[in-house]
Amino acid sequence: MRETRTLEFKETITNTFLKTVSAFSNYDGGTIFFGIDDDGNIKGLSDVKRSCLDIENKINDSISPQPNYTLEIQNIDQTIKLTVKSGVQKPYLYKSKAYKRNDTATIEVDTLEFSRLILEGKNIRFEELPCKEQELSFEILYNKLKESIQIETFNQDTLKTLNLYDNDNGYNNAAGILADKNHFPGIDIMKFGENISIIQKRSTFENISVLEVYEKSIDVFRDYYQYEVIQGAERKKVEKIPEAAFREAIANALIHRAWDVESQIRVLMFEDRIEVVSPGGLPSGITEEEYLSGKLSVLRNRNLANVFYRLGFVEIFGTGITRIKQFYEEGLIKPDFEVSENTIKIVLPIFEKNLNLTEDERTIYKILSKTILKPISEITPYVPFGKSKTAQLLKDMGQKGVVSVKGKGRGTKYTIK
Repeated sequence: MRETRTLEFKETITNTFLKTVSAFSNYDGGTIFFGIDDDGNIKGLSDVKRSCLDIENKINDSISPQPNYTLEIQNIDQTIKLTVKSGVQKPYLYKSKAYKRNDTATIEVDTLEFSRLILEGKNIRFEELPCKEQELSFEILYNKLKESIQIETFNQDTLKTLNLYDNDNGYNNAAGILADKNHFPGIDIMKFGENISIIQKRSTFENISVLEVYEKSIDVFRDYYQYEVIQGAERKKVEKIPEAAFREAIANALIHRAWDVESQIRVLMFEDRIEVVSPGGLPSGITEEEYLSGKLSVLRNRNLANVFYRLGFVEIFGTGITRIKQFYEEGLIKPDFEVSENTIKIVLPIFEKNLNLTEDERTIYKILSKTILKPISEITPYVPFGKSKTAQLLKDMGQKGVVSVKGKGRGTKYTIK
């Protein structure tokens, strides 16, 4: 066994384990084994019954409020298993401080995280707090509602129905995010050239309605990843990246981001992909596997999500990642998702239809997709087979209409059609 984010070993009983009890109670719960060293070697305890009582007394005397935990004596190897559940009365403090797990270490939370724990303990979300600005206008929201659900009148009762206003506290932060002008961050878009040193264009949309941020981001996307081709008397729109997938990625970033962080959503546009990086990581109560599989959805900003749903910007809550995957079902290269403690990144590759390539042909395809032209000498060092097989694979891919051949002899170069 090895220590993890939710598993810790203690060879002896000292007060240091109390920080981890605080961390497990404040977040996703976890287990501490006593009588096992840091490397997972079982050492056992000399008197497990007395040790069990010692652990119980330390927790009851030192952690406030009382955490939810169980103690089990493992008679076979003379160890003790302490199981700590995630609590509802957060924050759980040890010596007036709250803790969290950072990989296999336990650290004190910062001021922002402490504030979040207090709100979570009161079952209040940041978007539900009163907005600092109370002189707000909602012309953009009104027009969008008028377009989508044919609303005729727009007043404070409308905002109350959307959970954006109440008589006691006025407008909340969700209202501020949706207001025509506000103090909230937005989206920072950068279009790169051949590499990250070449920035062709940068657009930042902030301090305006999140609905306008959403629409402006899609306009920039269309400039770079859509074009028209003339086929006879008709014009046909071509999408290098499915617009529906980009819409889902942007809506997902805006709905699920942490709005109490003064940080922009970053959209990085490259020749072969788009990266959407959202601040905040996963909300508590959901694992990376549950998030990526679509099995479970936890809304960090439920009021904001409700408005996006009513406007038709998103469909059923929690299906964004699943829908993005569906848009690439016939694609050769699939979208990628990266989840860290503080960010979520969605990578949308250029859509290339899967033309029944073999695994070896796909290996070559991925190499060619990152450049315009390549001679065979620059392909073979990156494939697990020799030059002759590479040449044959390129020939087969040419016959399938996937690869184009430029030049002759030693000057022959290959590219994706």
